[in-house]
Amino acid sequence: MSTPNQELQGTVPDTEAQDATTSRDLRSTLSRCYTHPWFQIILIGIICFCCPGMYNALGGLGGSGQVDSTVAANASVALLSATAASALFFVGPIFDLIGPRWCWFIGGWTYALYSGALLCYNHTANAGFVIGAGAILGIGASFLWISQGAIMTTYVPEWQKGRAIAAFWIIFNLGGSVGSFVSLGLNFHSKAGTVTNSTYIAFIVIMAFGWFLGVFICPPSAVRTPQLEVETEKHSLAATCRIWVRTMIHWRVACMLPMFFCANVFYSYQQNSVNGKTFTLRTRSLNGALYWFAQIFGGLFIGLILDLPRVSRPTRARIGWAVLFVTGMAIWGGGYAFQLWENRRLAGGHKQDLDLDDSAIVVGPIFLYIFYGMYDALWQGYCYWIIGATSNATAVAAVLVGAYKTFQATGGAMAWRINALNSPALTQLGMNWGLSMGSLVIALPMAWTVSVTSTHPDPAAQDTKLDLDPDLGPEGKNVEQHVQKL
Repeated sequence: MSTPNQELQGTVPDTEAQDATTSRDLRSTLSRCYTHPWFQIILIGIICFCCPGMYNALGGLGGSGQVDSTVAANASVALLSATAASALFFVGPIFDLIGPRWCWFIGGWTYALYSGALLCYNHTANAGFVIGAGAILGIGASFLWISQGAIMTTYVPEWQKGRAIAAFWIIFNLGGSVGSFVSLGLNFHSKAGTVTNSTYIAFIVIMAFGWFLGVFICPPSAVRTPQLEVETEKHSLAATCRIWVRTMIHWRVACMLPMFFCANVFYSYQQNSVNGKTFTLRTRSLNGALYWFAQIFGGLFIGLILDLPRVSRPTRARIGWAVLFVTGMAIWGGGYAFQLWENRRLAGGHKQDLDLDDSAIVVGPIFLYIFYGMYDALWQGYCYWIIGATSNATAVAAVLVGAYKTFQATGGAMAWRINALNSPALTQLGMNWGLSMGSLVIALPMAWTVSVTSTHPDPAAQDTKLDLDPDLGPEGKNVEQHVQKL
């Protein structure tokens, strides 16, 4: 018969073993959640909610909440020029070396800096600081968006990529929508043309919190997605350059570039010429909220179309293209009718005076602005999906997202500069309409030839030579195996 002491000695180790097992199970559960692809998609959406989402809320006010939109327009030119110069040629290769988490820490803080510069401008009218902060933000944004794009387009299985884009777009654009509603509440009774200091302070706090969340970004090597192609060794500079070149010289990528160029080209016209010159401050705040809120539905709509069950990927690519073309013609056509009407109002001395109280005439322009926001989501969602349909390798995705951000920023910088020079609004609208529809025509061969899958049929191909594409010539080497048949 055992004594009470012996029983106690036998019980303590058993209890400790159970506690240790429970602790290991908890750590294992947390690890599985942390490395789950959808946790990372939601996380990057929340981070972008806090940083570029709040930046979008500022831009949606027209002139970033200032009476004179010229400073904000010039800051946007500096921002987009810096992004164009850095995203494709520098940040993409750096991403390949250090991964998404460190890229985010390098770039994320610049969003709070830009909001701080606008707060400073409220007191000092220091335009140089705002423009300089915009340029720094342009480099920081390159690090953020290349990390975001690589995560969103490669971390989930191919058949879920449309939904991943939709989920990200919903969370991200809630940032712009919520930020604009916050601005509306803070400025509802304001008769001034400039937003209050508390508005900028609120944006700074939220952006800083988003930067902190970057600590939870998971590297590709730890993500639990079977199809995700992760390099076990770091590429040499020469190998990285070969991947870059072989990706960029393909004819299908060349067909994508005009669409990338047009992805932000209409922001300056919509935010400054339509929202900024037509409506009162509180109505501009409401419009900004509705613009970004409409993107939620646009992102959800295009995501569901691009993930239609029992429809092949090539067919989905063609359906998505058709949706962009038809809705684009309808929305820009409505914008043309609005601009003719608005030009007559401006000629009569009516500027920034259309208010919520003017229910007889305000409803139509507000709905047009909502459709502008929805179309932006359709366009960018399709671009990201095409990138995701090109390859499952993060190295290739980083190159393509870098190209996307470079050409997107180049087009945006051009448009913001044209806006800052006070070009006629009707000219800007015609440019946006023509470029958008023209780039879709150029992209049609690419959309028509999307492959059924980007997944290697044989896992052993990871360690052998792989015929990249008959059009590209001889067989590729190991470091180039990630450039899939486009």
